[in-house]
Amino acid sequence: MIEIDFENASTATGLPTEPQIRHWVETVLEGRLASATLGIRIVDEDESAELNQTYRDKPGPTNVLSFPFEMPDLPAALAATENEEIPVKLLGDLVICAPVVAREAAGQGKPLPAHWAHMVVHGVLHLLGYDHLDKGEAAEMEGLEQRLLAELGVGDPYASL
Repeated sequence: MIEIDFENASTATGLPTEPQIRHWVETVLEGRLASATLGIRIVDEDESAELNQTYRDKPGPTNVLSFPFEMPDLPAALAATENEEIPVKLLGDLVICAPVVAREAAGQGKPLPAHWAHMVVHGVLHLLGYDHLDKGEAAEMEGLEQRLLAELGVGDPYASL
């Protein structure tokens, strides 16, 4: 079971519906995780800029921020007695800035729903541990994004870049 804690803190219009977002998330997780919990919060530029500065030391808003869940270190005594696995994979949280996504879609000549799908797929892949810090990682992640988006009926997001 995939559980999504969804929050819309944006005043923007043209946002995807929760069922659309769920479908995009489930497409990424299919065959990878049978159950998972994640949060998705849609925000405006002020909140995105604040989070981007606080957690990435970068000014201004950005399209999507990912905050993968990290299991805290357990005290040795507790860790020694804890033999059960956590039944659900806690992935983490995505924060998506609606105005930035809309601006990017318009600037790149892409349909807004297609760019939203790309941002959700991209963010969930980050929560799964994919990254694009070097050329090899970027090629792997972009190839996976292209395949997943094609499954969703969305064209290659990198074709016009």
